Amino acid sequence: MGEFKPLVFSGVQPTGNLHLGNYLGAIRKFVALQENNDCMYCVVDLHALTAQLVHDDMPTQIRSITAAFLAAGIDPKQHIVFNQSQVPQHAELAWIFNCVARLGWMNRMTQFKDKAGKDREQASLGLYAYPSLMAADILVYRATHVPVGEDQKQHLELTRDIAMKFNIDFMEKIRPTGLGVDITVGEEPVHAYFPMVEPLIDGPAPRVMSLKDGTKKMSKSDPSDLSRINLMDDADAISRKIRKAKTDPDALPSEVDGLKGRPEADNLVGIFAALADKTKAEVLSEFGGQQFSVFKPALVDLSIEVLAPINAEMRRLMADPSYIDSVLRDGGARARERAEKTMNEVRDIIGFVR
Repeated sequence: MGEFKPLVFSGVQPTGNLHLGNYLGAIRKFVALQENNDCMYCVVDLHALTAQLVHDDMPTQIRSITAAFLAAGIDPKQHIVFNQSQVPQHAELAWIFNCVARLGWMNRMTQFKDKAGKDREQASLGLYAYPSLMAADILVYRATHVPVGEDQKQHLELTRDIAMKFNIDFMEKIRPTGLGVDITVGEEPVHAYFPMVEPLIDGPAPRVMSLKDGTKKMSKSDPSDLSRINLMDDADAISRKIRKAKTDPDALPSEVDGLKGRPEADNLVGIFAALADKTKAEVLSEFGGQQFSVFKPALVDLSIEVLAPINAEMRRLMADPSYIDSVLRDGGARARERAEKTMNEVRDIIGFVR
C-alpha cells in the first residue's frame, strides 16, 4: 500500500478586516502547523468574488491577508504563501470537478442556503459552485490535510466525495499510468490519484463571539466595529472595545458550569483562555468571584501583549507593498509548478491531447 506525501493546505478570503476570531481560530493554527508539515497558505481571491463581485480595493485586501500571515509567523521561504488567482490551474480543475460533482451533493450544502438566503434565484452560479472550487484548491496540490472549522466540515466532506468519484471513475485509466496509490475506503480497494483529505482539528478551536452579542459569531461583516477586535487595531482601540464589551452584572463564576446562560461572560473568558493558552477552568480559578471591572483590564493587557507585535508588523509590511507582492509572486510561481504537475497528469488521465 502506498501513501500520499503529507501536505497541509488552507486559505483565507480577502474580504474585510481580519479579526481576533480569524487569528485564534485559523491563523495561529497555521503558524503551529508549519513546524512539522509542508504547508501552503492561500489568499483565496477567486472565492472573494462569490461574496462581492466588485471590490473597491482588492489589492489592498489581498496584501492585508498576506501581511497577517507573515506578521503572525508564517515563513514564506520554508512554505508557500500565494494568492489563488496567480494559479489558473485552480479554476481549470474546478471545471473538471464541476463535471464530477452531482447536483444532489451541491444542493445539500448548507452554507449556500445560508448565504443565498430566501432569494436563491438571484444568487450567483459562483456561490453555488464555491465548494467545487474549494475542492480544486486542495486537490490541485493533492493536499492530505486541511485545518477546518465547524462551518467548513461539510465542504471538506464534499471534497472527499469528489476525489473518490474521480478515483473510481478513472481507476482503470489511473493504474496503467503508474500514478496514484492503492488505498482502502471502507472495505473497497481503490487505486487513487487524489487523496482522501483529512480535517486537522487540533483540540477545540476557540469560537470567538461578538463583543456586542455573545450569541453571534465575531464577524468582519458586522456593521458595528465595536463588535470585533481587528488585527490592525492599535492598543487604544483594543482597550476601548474590550471595556465597552457587553457583560452582565454578576461576578465571574469559579466553575465553568457557572458560565452557562451567560454568553458574554463565556465569550470573554474564552478569549482570555485562548490568548493565554489556558483552559477556561484555569482562568476562572484565577478570576472566579471577581467583577468585570477587574477582569476586563486584565483582558485588555493580555490582548495588547499578544496582538501588539502582530499589529506593528502588519503595519510595517503594509507600508512596503512591493515586498508583499514579491512574496506572493514567489509563492505563486512555486504553487503553479506544483499545480501544473497535477494538471498534466489529470489531463493525461482524462485523455486530453496536449
